[in-house]
Amino acid sequence: MKLHWSSRSPYVRKVMICVYELGLADKIERIPSVVSLTKPNAEVMRYNPLGRIPTLILDDGRVLHESLLICEYLDSQYNGKLFPPLLPNKGEARWTALRRHALGNGLLDALLLWRSEIGKPVARQTPEWLTTFALKTRNALEVMEADADALARTPFDIGHVGIGTALAYLDFRFADFGWRTGHPRTDAWMQQFLQRESVVKTTFIDA
Repeated sequence: MKLHWSSRSPYVRKVMICVYELGLADKIERIPSVVSLTKPNAEVMRYNPLGRIPTLILDDGRVLHESLLICEYLDSQYNGKLFPPLLPNKGEARWTALRRHALGNGLLDALLLWRSEIGKPVARQTPEWLTTFALKTRNALEVMEADADALARTPFDIGHVGIGTALAYLDFRFADFGWRTGHPRTDAWMQQFLQRESVVKTTFIDA
């Protein structure tokens, strides 16, 4: 399998955390790929019409794109069932994992738009958007804080991947935001998340 990949992409990091959790690192060739809103990557677009990463090319030539889809495929095909599935199959556990992932992924979406906005010259920035992105981030953190103890008690799954990756991206690109202030339970959970081998091996690198 081949994965169009970047060490800066939080969506790619989610996939790579799952790759390491499933013991698949030696089965996937990583293809460094740079994508942006203003400079479409022609090679990526050969396989993904949206020109986004992650994009996974399977050994039979089929292509999967979108991080959750890729994670679910890998979990369904390669999880030997020696440990709980990263995406629970059914019931309340599945909906809880997907709900948590959706919160983390939605926060990532907002953070990337926020970063794009603050990257513009000040005269072209929209103050109302900046205020809204900050508000959405604070609101998401409040939900995470209320759920942190329950999250810590739950076996590791895609919900943990989504929440942890979003918080790690906050550290990576918004260090001055100081999200840990006022969120001690989330901070305590995050300290454990950051020690996990799959997380250590996928640290963001601005290269």
